[in-house]
Parts: sequence; structure tokens; C-alpha cells
Amino acid sequence: MVFLIVLIASFLLQMVLPWWVVVVISFAACGLVGKTGKIAFWSPFLAILVLWTGVALFKSIPNDNVLAMRVAEMFGVKLWWVILVLSALLGAAAAGLSGYCGYHFRKALLSKKAQV
Repeated sequence: MVFLIVLIASFLLQMVLPWWVVVVISFAACGLVGKTGKIAFWSPFLAILVLWTGVALFKSIPNDNVLAMRVAEMFGVKLWWVILVLSALLGAAAAGLSGYCGYHFRKALLSKKAQV
């Protein structure tokens, strides 16, 4: 459930908002419907990994990876796909950590409410 929410919401909102909207979406999705800490980390992580890899390939393959190769050269790497993997992993890590934080934020609020 979290995987689909993050995947679809991120795909739609990244068309009009900056890249870091995935952090907000992951936090909110896992804060609302995250079941466990593992699910709250891995679902957004995998959703953004799949989404960013797919979109990057969709945009890069038709132009023969020209931009990806130039960015790779700027970083001193010879292979364009290394930049693709690195960017997808960085976005996925940000989303995963945000989802984990959202889950624990909800747990903290619920435990505080139970104490009162």
C-alpha cells in the first residue's frame, strides 16, 4: 500500500514540484499507513528507486544517454549508468529515511497521547 502511494504521488507531484517532494510524500504516507519500521523504510526506498530509474531511462535512452555521459564525465566516471544508479540510490535513501521518520513520528505522537 505504502509502495503504491509513494510511487503514484511522487510521479504526479514531481511533474510540478521539486525533487524533494518525495521526502514529504514518504513522511506523510508512512506516518499515516506505515505498519512497521521495515515497511516504512523499504517501501518508499523501493518505490523511488523504481520510479527514478524508470524515468531516467525513459528520458535518457532516446537521446543516446548524451546528458548522462556528460554528467558522468564531470564526476570523473566513464560509465553513464553509474550516475543513474547513484542518483536513484540517493533519492531512494532520502525517501526511505523520511518514511522511517514518519512512522516513528506517528508512534511518538500515539504514545504521548496514551500517556495523557
